[in-house]
Amino acid sequence: MNIYFSKIIKVADRLREFNFRQLSSGEDLRYHVDVTDERGNRLIFNMYKDSTSHWKTASQKLPLWVHNAEELLGSAIDEELSQINHSKQ
Repeated sequence: MNIYFSKIIKVADRLREFNFRQLSSGEDLRYHVDVTDERGNRLIFNMYKDSTSHWKTASQKLPLWVHNAEELLGSAIDEELSQINHSKQ
């Protein structure tokens, strides 16, 4: 099943549209994420769950505001997964 969704999240005092696409399923759950910066450049990165089950960005070369938004981005992913799992029942 392809899972993709967009979410508008306030990060660094700006509303930004983040686009999420699931890359895998099962134990190794990862998401491809893209968002535009202030200049309109598209930032593309992956997110994964670390050993403590927290969502983390997989790229080191991202603006600080992206790294600071990891918890918000992870919450958006978890919320979407919860809705999908609830609709399957």
